[in-house]
Amino acid sequence: MIEIINETMFHLYNEKISYVMTVLPNQQLGHVYFGPSLGKIEAFDQTYLDQKMNKSAGTVKFFEENNSFTLADRYQELPTYGTSDFREGALTIFEEETPLYTDFQFNHFRTYWGKERDICKPASFAATHESQSIEFELIDTERELRIELTYTIFQHLGTIARKQKVSNMGSEARRIERFMSGVLELKNRDFDWLHLSGAWLKERHIKTTPITQGTMRVGSLKGASGHQHNPFVALKEKNTTNDQGFVYGANLIYSGNFLAQVEMDEWNNLRLMLGIHPEHFSWKLEPGASFETPECIFTFSDLGMNGLSQESARFVEKHIIPPYWQEAKRPIVFNNWEATYFDFDEEKLLALAKESRSLGMECFVLDDGWFGKRNNDRSSLGDWVADPDKFPNGISHFAQKIHSLDLKLGVWFEPEMVSPDSMLYQEHPEWVVKHPYDRVSIGRGQYVLDFANPAVVEAIFQAMEKVIIETKLDYIKWDMNRNITEAYSAYLAENGIAQTEFYHRYMLGVYDLYQKILSAFPTILIEGCAGGGGRYDLGILFYSPQIWPSDDSDAVERLTIQTGTLLGYPMSSFSNHVSASPNHQVGRMTSLMFRQHTAMFGPLGYELDLFSLSRQEKQQIKEHIAFYKQHRRLLTFGTFYQLETSGKQNEVAWAVYDSNQEEALIGVYRVLATANPASEDFLQIPFLDADRVYQVNETPVSGRILKNFGLRKPYQFNAVNHETAQIKGDFQSFVYHIQIAENKE
Repeated sequence: MIEIINETMFHLYNEKISYVMTVLPNQQLGHVYFGPSLGKIEAFDQTYLDQKMNKSAGTVKFFEENNSFTLADRYQELPTYGTSDFREGALTIFEEETPLYTDFQFNHFRTYWGKERDICKPASFAATHESQSIEFELIDTERELRIELTYTIFQHLGTIARKQKVSNMGSEARRIERFMSGVLELKNRDFDWLHLSGAWLKERHIKTTPITQGTMRVGSLKGASGHQHNPFVALKEKNTTNDQGFVYGANLIYSGNFLAQVEMDEWNNLRLMLGIHPEHFSWKLEPGASFETPECIFTFSDLGMNGLSQESARFVEKHIIPPYWQEAKRPIVFNNWEATYFDFDEEKLLALAKESRSLGMECFVLDDGWFGKRNNDRSSLGDWVADPDKFPNGISHFAQKIHSLDLKLGVWFEPEMVSPDSMLYQEHPEWVVKHPYDRVSIGRGQYVLDFANPAVVEAIFQAMEKVIIETKLDYIKWDMNRNITEAYSAYLAENGIAQTEFYHRYMLGVYDLYQKILSAFPTILIEGCAGGGGRYDLGILFYSPQIWPSDDSDAVERLTIQTGTLLGYPMSSFSNHVSASPNHQVGRMTSLMFRQHTAMFGPLGYELDLFSLSRQEKQQIKEHIAFYKQHRRLLTFGTFYQLETSGKQNEVAWAVYDSNQEEALIGVYRVLATANPASEDFLQIPFLDADRVYQVNETPVSGRILKNFGLRKPYQFNAVNHETAQIKGDFQSFVYHIQIAENKE
């Protein structure tokens, strides 16, 4: 998987991709190629590649020892600003107020197999036979700095992971001002810049923009990866379809402030970078100390958007998701939030639990309002003790009752927050994030706890641990509803640590709490949430196998959210709830069938008042849950495939199929009816085997017909014969079940 050529060229490859690096004439590490697999590189190929790398389009000469060499247009693995490269660099280091124009030169390398999982920090991992890594040591002798730069390639996957660490070998402290996790340099192939952006209630919509000379960027300064932008970004050829075209994806295994950007120079060269956002960030590097960036990943596919989506999903499910939950059955949950909000007691909850169990649900999730005196969202955060008025017999008694119904139990926490009226805040006002000015901002009636302070993290863990043990808890819903403002830590100030280290130290504290919980309770299922989809990233997925994608449970909006999210994240990570109609967020009225069909792609849940449903609606839920259980593995871990192009917002078609091409489920959705549409319209199913016979909802059809001719869309009819439509009106859906019938002779 890793080929070393003359000790100066390094080739990571498998059957899908190649990633090639070389030592440049100035002894820095240069980038040569990332794309379709090149196979084994011959000696004459290396000569050709070296010639291409040493040919410069720049005209300005800078280095005394080689006045014909410039970095102005060179593809580099660790570019830095300040010499002959005037583009934004990946690393900026100061000594006091003096910038260090670093010169990291190749020293030596080593390779190794496998990549251990360290629960203390999120990163990719792999068994010994599943990956191979190469680690470069780069030294700046004059400035006494060392960088360890590591690349990992994975078996049968189109993804490269990159991690890096800088160490201070000198006697004076240095200050890191910028250290991006990854750099990818490419020639522009008429690429569009793709990112997943939106807002609260409408997260991760697909946005594309043509790339021109200059810089385009997205990021977050909220203390979390955010609702507005996501760390996943991509470069795609302008004419890319669902199944054809070069696409490069990039993502960051991190949950805090981030920056992702692409810069195009005057020679049509692209520099894609992502990492910790340099705004309001610096890190003091004491003599002998090191700093490690979050890991990033680069993914390539020449099979268009579906190719990128599938590569992303395979990588995350195999090398990010906690091993215990890889391919493990996810419970069908009932969440009481939209059924009761804060108005409940034990009796009402147990009645809902019994009803949910009778319909086939498997886990009862007790949402917000169970602790302190929490009768609205302005009270009691931080006091993780059950409200005796709601649970007069204690929460352990309630948990016993839930478990006696053969239901798992989940409980909502917002561990990172505290209310001003809480006992925790009264005892430790210094534990909140706030500047020492008289004027202090408060958002959503709550403060953010200072997770840069290890004592705060330990105190919250002890409070949660008590509840987990008392309830024999199966499931945690971990929420975070307030962004960080006026970032200031009294703990950092007391210990002489710069406040510009706060955001990163805060995020390390969040990961530390995850580590404490999962070390003590390794099989508990933690569902990530941050006001919905405000922290949907690989850092959270390293600990939480699924994430609540949005506080908007409207099925129509979820079509767009899930279509975007699935470009960079697996279907198994997408927690879905069937909620009430009219929807509580947007007021839209949709059928129960439409809501259930939308929610079935991924882990399934329900969040509505079961006692307001008709007998017919309860029967529909019961039948759908039975169907879901029958196909749960396929709907959670099958290969996702987008049949309709992402730009057709009114019509969506999702498919999921198994690795043997023996079974598939296809959901077809129409948001609004259209007047006088084409009399016939078909969906080609390209992933099926042409030489097999399938049953489509029990009707036999050859694979060749389904691949090349397709399925008839169920909502089409012509102008004179409406009876040919299987479904009519707005907000309609239909599910095709395709399974192997027999092999042709």
